[in-house]
Amino acid sequence: MKYSEVKTLLEKLPKAELGFFPTPFYKLGNLSKELGVNLYIKRDDFTGMNLFGGNKVRKLQYLIGDALSQGCEYVFTFGATQSNHAMQTVSVCRRCGLKPVLYLVALVEPDKEDMRSNLLLDHIMGAEIHIVNLLPGEEEADAEKRSVQMAREHMKRLESDGHKCYEVPMGGASPMGSVGFIEGFGELMEQAKDLIGKEPDYIYHATGTGGTMAGLLAGRALLGFKVPIISIHVSWKDSEYPGRCGDLANESLKLLGIGPLVDGSRDSRTDLNYYQPGYEIPNEEASNAIRLLARKEGLLVDPVYTGKAFAGLLDHIKTGKVKQGSDVVFLHTGGATALFAEKEILGQLF
Repeated sequence: MKYSEVKTLLEKLPKAELGFFPTPFYKLGNLSKELGVNLYIKRDDFTGMNLFGGNKVRKLQYLIGDALSQGCEYVFTFGATQSNHAMQTVSVCRRCGLKPVLYLVALVEPDKEDMRSNLLLDHIMGAEIHIVNLLPGEEEADAEKRSVQMAREHMKRLESDGHKCYEVPMGGASPMGSVGFIEGFGELMEQAKDLIGKEPDYIYHATGTGGTMAGLLAGRALLGFKVPIISIHVSWKDSEYPGRCGDLANESLKLLGIGPLVDGSRDSRTDLNYYQPGYEIPNEEASNAIRLLARKEGLLVDPVYTGKAFAGLLDHIKTGKVKQGSDVVFLHTGGATALFAEKEILGQLF
């Protein structure tokens, strides 16, 4: 299917026009020479709406469009206290006249006297914020489940009083959200055709909740491309994760009236080697990658998501998994606000 045909299908879905597209796509000349590959970057950190944008706005265009089409008043979403997704959700809600409510798990305890980064922005924009502290012995995943349960009880109370609510899952990872990256993949490939002149050899990105990965896989299948999409994990995932992302990709395609095209176990390429020691916990490889990109290209990535993904890309080049002379695209999904987060998240960068 042609990208123009895909855009026609997308026009049938409710959408709030929120971002600034297409986002920039260009070659990183200095690093390309140093690394021996043709390295390109897709700047989805420039998506908008505010100065601290990121790729979640692509998903939120469709999610918020859906919420508005249903006449919702409140939007609930989830994440860690420094969640990029949560902050962007607050931003687009304010633009669209919706009331944002956040349930945020405190993996790193915020200091009320020294509010930082995305959590500071959430407060400035006036979100209703509920901090969910880890219970003794509680794992991150259990706290996340508990935060969703708490939020749903909150939504029931509001709806019993006549206020319609909309739930956006963590990371916007839903069929409606992942549609945004069917569109985003097509945009990327159009730009690659113009700048590179052919299909790139690799696309690299950070994966967490899986919504971006699912959309990219769905877009690639729908448009008939073969470029490997390398998804670098930023947190631990079980062996069923690729299959779940494939299912999510197919649910997104279903919204466009398209039958299943993606087998997550077959079509995805994920790498769990770069997230450790855990989510929101820095590591030396990511810190080195952040410094390298900053000092060679004046470009910033973060210690939670894009720094770890870029570290994975650099190691793949170093170890020959990416062949010299290859055309490689790094999808910058945002998150540089983490450079202003708590020191436990930032790590040692200088």
